Amino acid sequence: MFYPEELENVFCGSVNGTYQRWDVKMLQDSCRTDHGFNQDSQAIQFLYEILSTYTREEQRLFLQFVTGSPRLPTGGFKSLTPPLTIVRKTLDANQNPNDYLPSVMTCVNYLKLPEYSSREVMRQKLKMAANEGSMSFHLS
Repeated sequence: MFYPEELENVFCGSVNGTYQRWDVKMLQDSCRTDHGFNQDSQAIQFLYEILSTYTREEQRLFLQFVTGSPRLPTGGFKSLTPPLTIVRKTLDANQNPNDYLPSVMTCVNYLKLPEYSSREVMRQKLKMAANEGSMSFHLS
């Protein structure tokens, strides 16, 4: 027999689990890159560096944005199924990536990331997308 809290932990991930900072190595091992990015891409390095500085609340907002759930499954980031996949957001040649927010496909843990000009621009755009877009649905 399970207590309701135990079942919630198994099916939904830990509610009150200890905060664990995401480090770059764990993110490299847990995330996939595709469609224009690889693990050595500057944008991917920026992303991992930014995510590794996130507080618990920022982690929850990011997870809600990219997966539709504010917490990781039991087992952590490496247990996301499917794994978080980060791809380059396709823009026309005359479009400035800095003018666009990242977008997601939450059903498959898919992050479409523009190739921003700097780490700081990426940090701002991720924050805006997570704060403003995590509770809405749009086709991208």
